[in-house]
Amino acid sequence: MNTVDASTPPAPCADLDTLRQRFGGRLLTDAADLEPFLIDWRRRYFGRALAVAMPDSVEGVAAVVRWCAEQRVAVVPQGGNTGLAGAATPDEAGRSIVLSLARLKRVRALDTVNNSITVEAGCTLAEVRAAAEAAGRLFPLSLPSEGSCTIGGNLSTNAGGVAVLRYGNARELCLGLEVVTADGETWHGLRGLRKDNTGYDLRDLFIGAEGTLGVITAATLKLYPQPAAQITAMAAVGDPHAALRLLEQAQSALGSSLTAFELISDLCLELVAKHFPEHRRPFAQPSPYYVLLETSDSEGETHAAAVFEALMERAIETGIVTDAVVATSGAQSRALWALRELISEAQALTGKNIKHDISVPISSIGEFVEHTNAELQRRFPGIRMVVFGHLGDGNLHYNVSPPVDRTGPAHEDEFLALQPAINRLTHDAVHAFGGSISAEHGLGQLRRDEAARYKSTVEMALMRRIKQALDPLGIMNPGKVLPPG
Repeated sequence: MNTVDASTPPAPCADLDTLRQRFGGRLLTDAADLEPFLIDWRRRYFGRALAVAMPDSVEGVAAVVRWCAEQRVAVVPQGGNTGLAGAATPDEAGRSIVLSLARLKRVRALDTVNNSITVEAGCTLAEVRAAAEAAGRLFPLSLPSEGSCTIGGNLSTNAGGVAVLRYGNARELCLGLEVVTADGETWHGLRGLRKDNTGYDLRDLFIGAEGTLGVITAATLKLYPQPAAQITAMAAVGDPHAALRLLEQAQSALGSSLTAFELISDLCLELVAKHFPEHRRPFAQPSPYYVLLETSDSEGETHAAAVFEALMERAIETGIVTDAVVATSGAQSRALWALRELISEAQALTGKNIKHDISVPISSIGEFVEHTNAELQRRFPGIRMVVFGHLGDGNLHYNVSPPVDRTGPAHEDEFLALQPAINRLTHDAVHAFGGSISAEHGLGQLRRDEAARYKSTVEMALMRRIKQALDPLGIMNPGKVLPPG
């Protein structure tokens, strides 16, 4: 496949002047202005670029891509730059244009009968949720970074979050797309249809492609009625096997109103309590694991609370749950959710850690955690497992921290040197259990090569053919998702 040659000298400045004239938006070229766009959120990847183009219309996006195709310059689409796999960071060759969608901010339409909203790619998730709420509707995608992550980025990575159990990933929440293709044409696919059986599903090709096939510029998204009541509870369980039994009971009792079902290990709460002491543990006695549940009820708060409390009582009586607390106010609910949402920040404050965003079949999670924890402890004695995530849809953030006596800057290099071996053991286990090494963060640069190890020859060949067909020049976000060559 033809790709952008990183050894080719950068385009001359005159070409940038032409670009500026063509697309009519902002073009950043000063080093200080470029810097925030060249570093990923976790500060793992640093790149260089000719410029950052910031168009304010789909026509401007198309003009930038056409110029890049003519000049054989790579296009690196970027939304809120909150990704965790380095997909929105250019490489070090310095022959890329970072294409920021941050100025495409319009809500184009909102239809309360069709229950849909059409927004441009630069709208933040929080802005979309607020627009839906103002119309008495719910857009259910929920992420900790909602104030800065954008809809274009959410769709490009097929973002998940805590409500996937009921509403699905970003893919399931999208009805249609507007996309600028690799040759600078625009596909107008903003159809607000639940059913459209007229050929290949182009929408699904671009969702989750991380900008390697085209640039998402707008989307038509599903909306839902606002729930009459939301009730949150936390339950203490002995292990992930017990958590799965509770999930079975919760689904039987609550059906589709079960919105979230999160697994949290005790070390997670220990780290949160250490770094955020104002957030108190909900139980007097620690438990190896906890489950955070939420139900969204259409019949009102009294009904929801009664069903939830009955569920917890049965779970305690049958020995699945050792203790439980049901929030009786919005403040208590927010306090329980804060314990979950602060885990990543607390772990970062503790020091370097090795992260895995994995999924396995839901029924296998207990066995996976038990087996993989034991293997990691056998190979790397003393490591601490920070396990949390979306048990209800099979996605765990299966993270590893160093032993207590090996924390701090003096030991960071020593610990990070173990990362390839820890990743290999963990991902081999994921593969053996029929899982995926990237559940919701995408591949980007971080997992690109590892993913190729676990995919079949046929699967990799099909992906390369799609890339070749839609991006024959190889200018769309090169070096992401697919390994070179």
